[in-house]
Amino acid sequence: MNAAWRRVFEILRKEFRQVLREPRMLGMLIGPPVLQLLIFGYAVNMDVDHSWIAWMDQDRTPQSRELLARFEGSPQFRVAAAPASEAELQDLLDYGRVQAAVRVLAGFGRDIERGTTARVQILVDGTNSNTASIVGGRAAALVSAYGARVMETQMARRLVGRTLAAGGPVNLEVPALNLRSRVWFNPDLRSRDYFVPGVVVNIITLVTLMMTAMAVVREKEIGTMEQLMVTPIRPVELILGKTLPFALVGLLNVLMITGAALLVFRIPLRGSVLLLLGSTLLFLLSSLGVGLFISTICHTQQQAMMSSFFFFSPAFMLSGFTFPIRNMPEAVQYLTYLNPLRYFMEIVRGVFLKGVGVPVLWPQGLALLVFGVAILTLSVLRFRKRLD
Repeated sequence: MNAAWRRVFEILRKEFRQVLREPRMLGMLIGPPVLQLLIFGYAVNMDVDHSWIAWMDQDRTPQSRELLARFEGSPQFRVAAAPASEAELQDLLDYGRVQAAVRVLAGFGRDIERGTTARVQILVDGTNSNTASIVGGRAAALVSAYGARVMETQMARRLVGRTLAAGGPVNLEVPALNLRSRVWFNPDLRSRDYFVPGVVVNIITLVTLMMTAMAVVREKEIGTMEQLMVTPIRPVELILGKTLPFALVGLLNVLMITGAALLVFRIPLRGSVLLLLGSTLLFLLSSLGVGLFISTICHTQQQAMMSSFFFFSPAFMLSGFTFPIRNMPEAVQYLTYLNPLRYFMEIVRGVFLKGVGVPVLWPQGLALLVFGVAILTLSVLRFRKRLD
């Protein structure tokens, strides 16, 4: 080992000692990964397994009771109340006791027997748009299935009537549509499978960004930066010694979260672990570069922490972690192309859920490489200028 690498190694050892003996830095290493895993693995759940509904029957015929039996027999619905008036129905929705209400209007059974349009009203609590769309869609699908069965029954009756009238078999051609749907990549539509892989991106960004910025600023704050500058350590060696420890921490966080996703949350990992680690190294160029840049504009650790959150919050919101980028305004969609978190998020979810490889993800990897080299180069140049 030559003298340059010995100096880098000594800085590495110094950084690990400081991290392990300082409670605040150690808490940042352990706290955020554990907390986000618990929150997005257990608490954050956008799945709608059971929906509580109110049933208001203003017809009270065998046809309306048959429709009620379909809702009661569905595993997705629970009939929680049967309001007798509009005011009672309003109170159930206002107080959030039910998520939706199905109202069968008067004349429902008569219209079905006549073969005319029968009316069913579905009222959905739209406070939570995701839940409202799911519950409303399921209720409408159940009513549509009942309507299709009624139509088949009436067509059969007409066929029997024509057969008797003609005195022989009658061929009645009825068009049919056989619909079969299949969900790829996340067949059970579990929110956990979608969110937990994204935690990899959030954790590695938050930890490496903040710890890199605070580690450098700490030297300024306690007055040891001047001591380092009078030693034989070159600026490049100091930068390597300050950033490599947190690059290793980022890789360890990725391995830890991946292990928890597989063993604890049973998240599928259909792609290559090596591709995941390789893309992590590319992303670290950006996160460490931004952390190094923040260290050049801050003088205290509090300033470094606030600046890190100032960068992380919008980058996190525009990464596609929670909100689909295609649903954002067009101008904001173009803005996300400047966000390295977007590309890393697509790679991580592609590796975990889709199992795709380099032929599909190479554009995202190339974008991470370009952004990483540019950001890290500018940050290193600014950091060296500040040292000089």
